[in-house]
Amino acid sequence: MAIPLVNSIASWFLKKRFHQIELFLKYPNEVQVELLQDLLKTAKNTEIGEQYDFSSIKNYRMFAERVPISNYEGHADLIERVRRGENNILWPTQTRWFAKSSGTTNAKSKFIPVTNESLEDCHYAASKDLLCLYLNNNENSQLFTGKGLRLGGSKELYEENGTIFGDLSAILIDNMPLWAEFSSTPSNRVSLMSDWEVKMQAIVDETIKENVTSLAGVPSWMLVLLNNVLETTQKTNVFEVWPNLEVYFHGGVSFDPYHDQYGKLLPRPDFNYYEIYNASEGFFAIQDQNHSDELLLMLDYGIFYEFIPMNTYNTSRQKAIPLSQVVTGVNYAVVITTNAGLWRYKIGDTVRFTSINPYRIKITGRTKHHINAFGEELIIENAEQALKKVCRETHSEIVDYTAAPVFMIGREKGAHEWMIEFKTPPNDVDQFSQLFDNALKELNSDYEAKRANNITLNEPKVHIARRHLFYDWLKSKDKLGGQHKIPRLSNSRNYIEELIELNTPANTY
Repeated sequence: MAIPLVNSIASWFLKKRFHQIELFLKYPNEVQVELLQDLLKTAKNTEIGEQYDFSSIKNYRMFAERVPISNYEGHADLIERVRRGENNILWPTQTRWFAKSSGTTNAKSKFIPVTNESLEDCHYAASKDLLCLYLNNNENSQLFTGKGLRLGGSKELYEENGTIFGDLSAILIDNMPLWAEFSSTPSNRVSLMSDWEVKMQAIVDETIKENVTSLAGVPSWMLVLLNNVLETTQKTNVFEVWPNLEVYFHGGVSFDPYHDQYGKLLPRPDFNYYEIYNASEGFFAIQDQNHSDELLLMLDYGIFYEFIPMNTYNTSRQKAIPLSQVVTGVNYAVVITTNAGLWRYKIGDTVRFTSINPYRIKITGRTKHHINAFGEELIIENAEQALKKVCRETHSEIVDYTAAPVFMIGREKGAHEWMIEFKTPPNDVDQFSQLFDNALKELNSDYEAKRANNITLNEPKVHIARRHLFYDWLKSKDKLGGQHKIPRLSNSRNYIEELIELNTPANTY
């Protein structure tokens, strides 16, 4: 089939979906209200539906008054029963798949239900919408003339009591439609390899022979892959390997710390970066404009959204609000009710709305991953922006980082302690630390107030990590690849104490 014809057919199918997207753009709150009623009606005869009498819930107010907000622990007992093969507990159709996720590097695993409805109407629908929005913005795209390189954390799947669990990426690959498999690389055999380091080289060997037109994966791990590609091929930039590469679809961690490094590997000003916001619990938002850092909240994937202002989160004043009541500029914790049987579930992420017509967001961090030991309310978004600014000022590049508080002891004031691994370290670490401190003050008034005249906080303590420190730390926990990521900020010193102990031998650059 001629290449222009392939593009035309694919574009026709995908652009048909754009008209449906325009519907929820025009009537977002109506779409969400109808969706909630559909979820309640579908699950009314399940165990949880009968417990809260879903059949008599007529509106959002009744839903919010009757069904409690909870996290994974609040769902865990019911999910475990579903995993053992019981049906009609959280969702009426059989739930066969479970995405195993630890959320961060914690040892305790979560098993997130993945129903047929969430697989088809959320995860796969989002993949098609991502292409739809991209093609709508780039009419001359040649995306379908080559293959998409997908980089997942896919280990093998495991069967237990008639149900199957594993990484979400493994579940998606195992159920992938035939057309998607033909248009993707590496092969399923390589994608599902369990040994990350062996798989990495196998991906390189298999994909350098292909005509790759798009990339998809977590920025930190994709960076490792692209550097391995250049090392294997002895090329100076990625376009020498894949000349038709035109877009990188990324998500999982903030792109800010890696932006400049990707610019060197992909040195074309017209190259496109598209961010996505997905998790084991669902696919939530997609960048819908070229060269934007805002994500369009997708409202018809079988997910009903609520939001808790972070200034009341986990307090006696905590109250969730529906999408229709959000405002721009406020940091919210995200609560979801889904077609996978999660009911008023706190996913642990925080977002800020940049627009309410349409509803666009920026991911600001995690509810657990912030530092507020002294009332400074430092969130990941602050850290990422400050590090990006200071790296440019000092001509340095970051691989990874984490931070934790130094707690007050006696008359000794507190501080923040940072472990930063550089690809290109600054010439003067003390200057970097001072500039970083100033950048955080500019971005966060609470931090600035606590730092004023060292009233509460002393200047930050910055450690330069040895090469591969974070990689070795993740490897020691069997957390290499895929969705595994470094916990950026923590109110606990557990992570940073482990890293300090592992940070030997002394820095070698």
